[in-house]
Amino acid sequence: MYEGEGSNRGEKLSTFKLTVVQYGILCMLLALACGLWRLQVLGAAEYRQLAQQNRIRQVPILAPRGKLFDRYGRLLVDNYPSVSCFLVREQSHAVDADLPLIARGLNLDLDQLRSTLRHYRGLPGYQPIPIKQDITPDEQAFIAAHRNELPELETIGVERRLYPPDGFAAHLIGYVGEVSEDDLNDPRFAADEPGDVVGKAGVEETYDEILRGQDGSRDVIVDSHGREVGYFGTQNAIPGHDLRLTIDNDLQRAAELALGDREGAVVAMDPRNGEILAMVSHPSYDPNKFAVKIDRADWNKLLTDPEHPLMNKAIQAQLAPGSTFKVLMSVAGLTEGIAQNLHVVCNGGADFYGHFYHCDRHHGAVDIYNAIPDSCDTFFYNLADRLGIDRIDKYAKEFGFGEKTGVDLPDEEPGLMPSAEWVLKNFHHKWYAGETISVGIGQGAIEVTPIQLARYISGVASDGHLVRPHAVFPSELSPEFRKALLDTYPGSGDGYVPIDPQTWMIITDGMAQVTEPGAFHTAGSAHLNGIDFAGKTGTAEVISDAALSHMAHSRDTEPNVWFVGVTPRRNPELVVAVLWQHGEFSYYSARIASRIVAAYVDKQRRLAHNLPPAAAQAPVEVGAVWGVPPSAGKGAGAMAHMQGGHFFVEPDADKADLVAQNSRNSPAARSPLPVTGAQAAGAIPDALPEELSAALPKLAGTRP
Repeated sequence: MYEGEGSNRGEKLSTFKLTVVQYGILCMLLALACGLWRLQVLGAAEYRQLAQQNRIRQVPILAPRGKLFDRYGRLLVDNYPSVSCFLVREQSHAVDADLPLIARGLNLDLDQLRSTLRHYRGLPGYQPIPIKQDITPDEQAFIAAHRNELPELETIGVERRLYPPDGFAAHLIGYVGEVSEDDLNDPRFAADEPGDVVGKAGVEETYDEILRGQDGSRDVIVDSHGREVGYFGTQNAIPGHDLRLTIDNDLQRAAELALGDREGAVVAMDPRNGEILAMVSHPSYDPNKFAVKIDRADWNKLLTDPEHPLMNKAIQAQLAPGSTFKVLMSVAGLTEGIAQNLHVVCNGGADFYGHFYHCDRHHGAVDIYNAIPDSCDTFFYNLADRLGIDRIDKYAKEFGFGEKTGVDLPDEEPGLMPSAEWVLKNFHHKWYAGETISVGIGQGAIEVTPIQLARYISGVASDGHLVRPHAVFPSELSPEFRKALLDTYPGSGDGYVPIDPQTWMIITDGMAQVTEPGAFHTAGSAHLNGIDFAGKTGTAEVISDAALSHMAHSRDTEPNVWFVGVTPRRNPELVVAVLWQHGEFSYYSARIASRIVAAYVDKQRRLAHNLPPAAAQAPVEVGAVWGVPPSAGKGAGAMAHMQGGHFFVEPDADKADLVAQNSRNSPAARSPLPVTGAQAAGAIPDALPEELSAALPKLAGTRP
């Protein structure tokens, strides 16, 4: 009995264990099924992407930037092919151990290379890191030879910027550079990542969105060691759009040459539409140094240079305008009915509020008709005193003083127009009447930029019509971009200030007399024959006379000199503003402007086939030596002999006419001895060698 009972309990125990095992197996199967469902259904996309990244390396294809052309379609900024080296961090490869070899092969400083990797440590592991740009053929060969040892190195072909040499139009064009950490915190660069190249100044910065295009990529199949084994696909890059600038390459070159090595700026603009035809700022810099990556030493040198070569002085130099402000004073004085009846006697200055204000000369009797060409400070001291600062401020603000022009270039400065309200707000005291006297001649706290002066003087000469300067044709832009541009670069823009016709005539005629020879005319040496050239000089002291008396005279104490000019005097088609810092005499700036105006007018006449008749040229003196063969009938031993002489060749004479004219039996032509120019004037011997005859047309175009 006991045996049967024990047998039944054993059977029951086995059945229980079997059931537990069965349920355990079922639970494991359910867990596996859930895991498979989670992997294959819920996480399919994520794991597919991870697997793809392990198998495929995405190599960027950088889009070439759009090219820049001048207004006539001539190429200004191009691209050139280059190769850059990138480092791809593979999780399965110890990159740090390879850094010494990479640094030696690519001629890099090891510490700098490590610093670069730390700089990009926030990037995803699969994203390439730029470690050297514009690598040499030897460095490319090193990478190819160590492909198996250094699979993390990748070369990428890029298009790099090629700018004009010698800093030509550098401040207007700008340059490109790698996006900085500060840039990445700016909303404008929200879509950029470290290593991206963006516009950094000038047109390159303003129109970066249009110029930069859209990068592509190439999917490369790699093995477990990161070595390339094939290609999966390519997404081509979309090149950036080309842009046509408003500048004229010829006029830009003329402006660069006219300013030379002088510290200052030039702005040449079409007053009818605001198109900038030339813009120069000196000293300049070479933007090609930024196209790859500027050396730290070169960058520090640019930053510490006391002449500020990175500053675009055409839109950023804020300086006192000097006597160029007197044109605005004349508009205000005539419009308010004061200047017409103002007559002063200039004896070298005048007393106001217990202080004597000097004039540079004793002009004698002065009225509004000779006040501008003679630039008499005494007249404008009196005019400023009668107008008062509030009325001066009103007219100055109407013509854009103290406000940005809205030019489509970054970092324009607004200048400063002082007023009673400005003094109270910033210095917490009232405006003193004596301060108005200095403002009346463009001194004191007033500050302007060259582009502000160009816009203002063109507005006066254009009967009150003011324009917004711009460096790119609006037709090159979409309506949306044009609207965004106006919002991004606000300023005084287009405007109109009513000017009485009689006022307009008096002022523009006075500006025209500035460049006419005259006893007191300030820019008579800049006169251009046959060209209606008007303008105004300006000399702005950089230090007071009292301070100057306690320090040694140097270049830095010389005044800044200005000239703003137009051609023709009314409704002009060209305005030129010239600033020469520490240039001493304002007529120097006027001469610079006259060279630019002459270059512009000459070109327009050539384009219109309307060149003035050439001035008569004096005969050109020519010296020659030639051999004369023996005469016929002489013996076999007869010898040739040499002859020589001086001749005067008419520059416009035709070679054939000259030879025919002088083939006569002239004793001077056949003399075996050299003859003087007076004896041989117009005489060309019939024995003249062919080489000299062939050279006559060239000689006729030269001057002694």
